[in-house]
Amino acid sequence: MDEFEKIDPCRAYLRALYKATGLSDNDLKKPLIAIVNSWNEFNPGHSHLNIIAEYVKKGVLEAGGIPLEFNTIAPCDGIAQGPGMYYILPARDIIAASIELMIKAHYTISGIVMLCSCDKIIPGMLMAAVRCNLPTIFLTGGVMPPKLINGTYKVTSDIKEAIGEYQSGKISKKELYKLESEICWFKGTCNMMGTAITMACVVEALGLSLPRSATLSSLETRRFRLAKLTGKTIIDLIKNNYKATDFITKKSILNASKIVMALGGSTNAVLHLTALAQEIGWTEFNMDIFDSISRNTPLLAKFKPASKHTITDVDEAG
Repeated sequence: MDEFEKIDPCRAYLRALYKATGLSDNDLKKPLIAIVNSWNEFNPGHSHLNIIAEYVKKGVLEAGGIPLEFNTIAPCDGIAQGPGMYYILPARDIIAASIELMIKAHYTISGIVMLCSCDKIIPGMLMAAVRCNLPTIFLTGGVMPPKLINGTYKVTSDIKEAIGEYQSGKISKKELYKLESEICWFKGTCNMMGTAITMACVVEALGLSLPRSATLSSLETRRFRLAKLTGKTIIDLIKNNYKATDFITKKSILNASKIVMALGGSTNAVLHLTALAQEIGWTEFNMDIFDSISRNTPLLAKFKPASKHTITDVDEAG
Protein backbone atom coordinates (compact mmCIF):
# COMPACT_ATOMS: atom_id res chain seq x y z
CA MET A 1 0.00 0.00 0.00
CA ASP A 2 1.26 3.47 -0.85
CA GLU A 3 2.27 5.32 2.35
CA PHE A 4 -0.04 8.20 1.40
CA GLU A 5 -3.01 5.83 1.53
CA LYS A 6 -2.47 5.52 5.29
CA ILE A 7 -2.91 9.26 5.85
CA ASP A 8 -6.27 10.40 7.20
CA PRO A 9 -7.45 13.10 4.76
CA CYS A 10 -9.80 14.58 7.37
CA ARG A 11 -6.77 15.68 9.41
CA ALA A 12 -4.97 17.40 6.55
CA TYR A 13 -5.87 20.87 7.84
CA LEU A 14 -4.58 20.03 11.32
CA ARG A 15 -1.34 18.60 9.94
CA ALA A 16 -0.80 21.55 7.63
CA LEU A 17 -1.08 24.02 10.50
CA TYR A 18 1.31 22.02 12.68
CA LYS A 19 3.75 21.89 9.76
CA ALA A 20 3.61 25.68 9.67
CA THR A 21 5.14 25.67 13.17
CA GLY A 22 8.09 23.63 11.86
CA LEU A 23 6.93 20.10 12.64
CA SER A 24 7.62 17.34 10.11
CA ASP A 25 5.55 14.32 9.13
CA ASN A 26 7.87 12.23 11.31
CA ASP A 27 7.36 14.60 14.25
CA LEU A 28 3.59 14.24 13.94
CA LYS A 29 3.89 10.47 14.36
CA LYS A 30 5.38 10.97 17.84
CA PRO A 31 3.59 11.88 21.10
CA LEU A 32 2.98 15.63 21.28
CA ILE A 33 3.81 16.86 24.79
CA ALA A 34 2.38 20.13 26.08
CA ILE A 35 4.95 21.99 28.17
CA VAL A 36 2.69 24.26 30.22
CA ASN A 37 4.98 27.00 31.47
CA SER A 38 4.09 29.76 33.94
CA TRP A 39 7.29 31.68 33.17
CA ASN A 40 7.21 35.46 33.30
CA GLU A 41 9.50 38.36 34.16
CA PHE A 42 7.32 39.71 36.99
CA ASN A 43 7.62 36.89 39.48
CA PRO A 44 10.97 35.72 40.95
CA GLY A 45 9.50 32.26 41.55
CA HIS A 46 8.84 31.95 37.82
CA SER A 47 11.45 34.09 36.08
CA HIS A 48 13.81 31.12 35.67
CA LEU A 49 11.28 28.60 34.34
CA ASN A 50 12.25 29.38 30.75
CA ILE A 51 15.68 27.91 31.55
CA ILE A 52 14.16 24.85 33.24
CA ALA A 53 11.83 24.30 30.27
CA GLU A 54 14.74 23.79 27.89
CA TYR A 55 16.00 20.84 29.95
CA VAL A 56 12.51 19.35 30.10
CA LYS A 57 12.30 19.58 26.31
CA LYS A 58 15.64 17.79 25.96
CA GLY A 59 14.29 14.94 28.07
CA VAL A 60 11.09 14.72 26.01
CA LEU A 61 13.04 14.67 22.74
CA GLU A 62 15.48 12.00 23.97
CA ALA A 63 12.56 9.80 25.03
CA GLY A 64 10.88 10.08 21.64
CA GLY A 65 8.31 12.82 22.12
CA ILE A 66 7.81 16.29 20.65
CA PRO A 67 7.62 19.14 23.20
CA LEU A 68 5.31 22.07 22.43
CA GLU A 69 5.34 24.93 24.93
CA PHE A 70 2.69 27.45 25.89
CA ASN A 71 2.29 29.84 28.81
CA THR A 72 -0.24 30.80 31.44
CA ILE A 73 -0.36 33.71 33.89
CA ALA A 74 1.50 33.61 37.21
CA PRO A 75 1.02 36.62 39.53
CA CYS A 76 3.09 36.87 42.72
CA ASP A 77 1.19 36.97 46.02
CA GLY A 78 4.00 38.92 47.65
CA ILE A 79 3.94 41.67 45.04
CA ALA A 80 0.13 41.72 44.83
CA GLN A 81 -0.43 43.66 48.04
CA GLY A 82 -3.12 46.26 48.74
CA PRO A 83 -5.67 46.36 45.92
CA GLY A 84 -3.72 43.69 44.04
CA MET A 85 -4.64 41.02 46.60
CA TYR A 86 -8.23 40.90 45.36
CA TYR A 87 -7.06 39.52 42.02
CA ILE A 88 -4.92 36.67 43.30
CA LEU A 89 -7.35 33.89 44.23
CA PRO A 90 -9.48 34.41 41.07
CA ALA A 91 -6.23 33.98 39.10
CA ARG A 92 -6.13 30.34 40.21
CA ASP A 93 -9.36 29.57 38.39
CA ILE A 94 -8.28 31.53 35.32
CA ILE A 95 -5.06 29.50 35.21
CA ALA A 96 -7.02 26.25 35.44
CA ALA A 97 -9.45 27.33 32.73
CA SER A 98 -6.75 28.64 30.37
CA ILE A 99 -4.86 25.33 30.48
CA GLU A 100 -8.02 23.28 30.09
CA LEU A 101 -9.09 25.33 27.08
CA MET A 102 -5.70 25.10 25.36
CA ILE A 103 -5.25 21.37 25.93
CA LYS A 104 -8.77 20.37 25.00
CA ALA A 105 -8.78 22.60 21.93
CA HIS A 106 -5.53 20.97 20.78
CA TYR A 107 -6.91 17.49 21.33
CA THR A 108 -3.92 15.79 19.70
CA ILE A 109 -1.82 16.33 22.84
CA SER A 110 -0.69 13.03 24.41
CA GLY A 111 0.76 14.27 27.70
CA ILE A 112 1.39 17.34 29.83
CA VAL A 113 4.37 18.69 31.75
CA MET A 114 3.35 21.45 34.18
CA LEU A 115 6.11 23.94 35.08
CA CYS A 116 5.03 26.02 38.03
CA SER A 117 5.83 27.70 41.31
CA CYS A 118 4.01 29.84 43.82
CA ASP A 119 0.74 30.11 45.59
CA LYS A 120 -2.13 29.98 43.10
CA ILE A 121 -0.33 28.62 40.05
CA ILE A 122 0.35 25.12 41.39
CA PRO A 123 -3.26 24.58 42.54
CA GLY A 124 -4.61 26.03 39.29
CA MET A 125 -2.51 23.55 37.34
CA LEU A 126 -3.64 20.69 39.59
CA MET A 127 -7.27 21.56 38.86
CA ALA A 128 -6.51 21.68 35.14
CA ALA A 129 -4.74 18.32 35.34
CA VAL A 130 -7.93 16.68 36.61
CA ARG A 131 -10.08 18.35 33.96
CA CYS A 132 -7.80 17.31 31.11
CA ASN A 133 -7.01 13.90 32.65
CA LEU A 134 -4.07 13.06 30.43
CA PRO A 135 -0.72 11.60 31.46
CA THR A 136 0.67 14.51 33.47
CA ILE A 137 3.79 15.33 35.46
CA PHE A 138 4.73 18.46 37.39
CA LEU A 139 8.06 20.16 37.91
CA THR A 140 7.97 22.92 40.50
CA GLY A 141 10.53 25.69 40.20
CA GLY A 142 12.45 25.24 43.45
CA VAL A 143 13.32 27.57 46.28
CA MET A 144 15.39 30.73 46.53
CA PRO A 145 18.46 29.81 48.61
CA PRO A 146 18.59 31.55 52.01
CA LYS A 147 20.95 34.51 52.34
CA LEU A 148 23.58 34.56 55.11
CA ILE A 149 23.54 38.04 56.65
CA ASN A 150 25.55 38.84 59.79
CA GLY A 151 25.82 35.16 60.65
CA THR A 152 22.09 34.41 60.29
CA TYR A 153 20.25 32.91 57.33
CA LYS A 154 17.48 35.17 56.09
CA VAL A 155 14.55 34.49 53.73
CA THR A 156 11.68 36.56 52.35
CA SER A 157 9.56 36.36 55.52
CA ASP A 158 12.39 38.10 57.36
CA ILE A 159 11.68 41.23 55.31
CA LYS A 160 8.19 41.37 56.82
CA GLU A 161 9.73 40.93 60.26
CA ALA A 162 12.15 43.76 59.49
CA ILE A 163 9.29 46.06 58.48
CA GLY A 164 7.78 45.49 61.92
CA GLU A 165 11.16 46.08 63.59
CA TYR A 166 11.54 49.38 61.73
CA GLN A 167 8.03 50.50 62.64
CA SER A 168 8.72 49.73 66.30
CA GLY A 169 12.02 51.60 66.20
CA LYS A 170 14.28 48.55 66.60
CA ILE A 171 16.18 49.10 63.33
CA SER A 172 16.87 52.13 61.16
CA LYS A 173 15.51 52.79 57.68
CA LYS A 174 19.05 52.20 56.37
CA GLU A 175 19.14 48.75 58.00
CA LEU A 176 15.71 47.94 56.56
CA TYR A 177 16.89 49.00 53.10
CA LYS A 178 19.98 46.77 53.44
CA LEU A 179 17.79 43.74 54.19
CA GLU A 180 15.41 44.63 51.36
CA SER A 181 18.34 44.76 48.95
CA GLU A 182 20.11 41.57 50.05
CA ILE A 183 17.61 38.93 51.16
CA CYS A 184 15.98 38.22 47.79
CA TRP A 185 19.28 37.58 46.08
CA PHE A 186 18.33 34.71 43.76
CA LYS A 187 15.50 33.42 41.61
CA GLY A 188 13.09 30.90 43.13
CA THR A 189 10.12 30.67 45.46
CA CYS A 190 10.11 32.10 48.97
CA ASN A 191 12.24 29.86 51.20
CA MET A 192 9.71 29.62 54.03
CA MET A 193 6.69 27.47 54.83
CA GLY A 194 4.29 29.61 52.83
CA THR A 195 1.70 28.52 50.30
CA ALA A 196 4.22 28.09 47.48
CA ILE A 197 6.34 25.45 49.21
CA THR A 198 3.30 23.90 50.86
CA MET A 199 1.69 23.27 47.47
CA ALA A 200 4.98 22.07 45.96
CA CYS A 201 5.13 19.49 48.77
CA VAL A 202 1.50 18.58 48.07
CA VAL A 203 2.31 17.90 44.40
CA GLU A 204 5.21 15.66 45.38
CA ALA A 205 3.06 13.87 47.98
CA LEU A 206 0.42 13.23 45.31
CA GLY A 207 3.09 11.48 43.25
CA LEU A 208 2.83 14.00 40.41
CA SER A 209 6.42 15.24 40.62
CA LEU A 210 9.72 13.42 41.02
CA PRO A 211 11.32 13.12 44.48
CA ARG A 212 12.98 16.30 45.85
CA SER A 213 11.27 18.51 43.27
CA ALA A 214 9.71 20.58 46.06
CA THR A 215 12.81 21.29 48.15
CA LEU A 216 15.72 21.59 45.73
CA SER A 217 16.94 25.13 45.12
CA SER A 218 15.91 26.77 41.90
CA LEU A 219 18.92 26.78 39.60
CA GLU A 220 21.42 24.25 40.91
CA THR A 221 22.51 21.61 38.42
CA ARG A 222 20.54 18.87 40.19
CA ARG A 223 17.35 20.66 39.14
CA PHE A 224 18.50 20.67 35.52
CA ARG A 225 19.00 16.91 35.71
CA LEU A 226 15.63 16.57 37.40
CA ALA A 227 14.04 18.63 34.62
CA LYS A 228 15.50 16.37 31.96
CA LEU A 229 14.32 13.27 33.82
CA THR A 230 10.86 14.83 34.12
CA GLY A 231 10.74 15.20 30.34
CA LYS A 232 11.65 11.55 29.92
CA THR A 233 9.18 10.39 32.55
CA ILE A 234 6.15 11.89 30.80
CA ILE A 235 6.79 9.50 27.89
CA ASP A 236 6.84 6.57 30.34
CA LEU A 237 3.53 7.74 31.79
CA ILE A 238 2.02 7.81 28.29
CA LYS A 239 3.31 4.33 27.47
CA ASN A 240 1.80 2.97 30.68
CA ASN A 241 -1.39 5.03 30.32
CA TYR A 242 -1.10 6.64 33.77
CA LYS A 243 -3.41 9.66 33.83
CA ALA A 244 -3.71 12.53 36.29
CA THR A 245 -6.66 10.98 38.11
CA ASP A 246 -4.65 7.82 38.74
CA PHE A 247 -2.61 10.03 41.09
CA ILE A 248 -5.21 12.54 42.28
CA THR A 249 -7.62 10.42 44.31
CA LYS A 250 -9.43 10.64 47.65
CA LYS A 251 -6.67 8.60 49.25
CA SER A 252 -3.85 10.74 47.83
CA ILE A 253 -5.60 14.00 48.78
CA LEU A 254 -5.94 12.73 52.35
CA ASN A 255 -2.27 11.78 52.35
CA ALA A 256 -1.28 15.19 50.99
CA SER A 257 -3.37 16.82 53.72
CA LYS A 258 -1.41 14.85 56.32
CA ILE A 259 1.83 16.10 54.76
CA VAL A 260 0.57 19.68 55.10
CA MET A 261 -0.18 19.13 58.77
CA ALA A 262 3.12 17.36 59.44
CA LEU A 263 5.09 20.24 57.93
CA GLY A 264 3.01 23.02 59.46
CA GLY A 265 1.98 24.12 55.98
CA SER A 266 0.05 27.15 54.87
CA THR A 267 -3.63 27.45 55.79
CA ASN A 268 -4.24 28.28 52.13
CA ALA A 269 -3.77 24.57 51.44
CA VAL A 270 -7.29 24.11 52.80
CA LEU A 271 -8.65 26.32 50.00
CA HIS A 272 -6.72 24.51 47.32
CA LEU A 273 -7.13 20.92 48.44
CA THR A 274 -10.88 21.32 48.86
CA ALA A 275 -11.03 22.83 45.35
CA LEU A 276 -9.00 19.88 44.04
CA ALA A 277 -11.33 17.44 45.79
CA GLN A 278 -14.27 19.15 44.11
CA GLU A 279 -12.63 18.54 40.73
CA ILE A 280 -12.67 14.77 41.30
CA GLY A 281 -16.25 14.92 42.58
CA TRP A 282 -15.42 14.59 46.28
CA THR A 283 -17.82 17.23 47.57
CA GLU A 284 -17.77 15.90 51.15
CA PHE A 285 -14.14 16.91 51.72
CA ASN A 286 -14.39 19.79 54.21
CA MET A 287 -12.92 21.53 57.26
CA ASP A 288 -14.10 18.79 59.61
CA ILE A 289 -11.83 16.31 57.81
CA PHE A 290 -8.90 18.74 58.06
CA ASP A 291 -9.62 19.15 61.77
CA SER A 292 -9.58 15.38 62.28
CA ILE A 293 -6.31 15.04 60.33
CA SER A 294 -4.67 17.84 62.33
CA ARG A 295 -5.61 16.21 65.62
CA ASN A 296 -4.07 12.89 64.57
CA THR A 297 -0.98 14.04 62.66
CA PRO A 298 2.13 15.07 64.62
CA LEU A 299 3.92 18.29 63.66
CA LEU A 300 7.37 17.12 62.58
CA ALA A 301 9.10 20.49 62.36
CA LYS A 302 8.55 24.24 62.25
CA PHE A 303 10.00 26.47 59.55
CA LYS A 304 10.41 30.16 58.95
CA PRO A 305 8.62 32.30 59.96
CA ALA A 306 7.73 29.97 62.89
CA SER A 307 11.35 28.96 63.56
CA LYS A 308 14.88 29.53 62.29
CA HIS A 309 14.74 26.58 59.87
CA THR A 310 14.24 26.92 56.11
CA ILE A 311 13.10 24.59 53.35
CA THR A 312 16.74 24.23 52.32
CA ASP A 313 17.32 22.57 55.71
CA VAL A 314 14.69 19.96 54.76
CA ASP A 315 16.46 19.21 51.48
CA GLU A 316 19.87 18.98 53.12
CA ALA A 317 18.45 16.60 55.72
CA GLY A 318 17.37 14.32 52.86
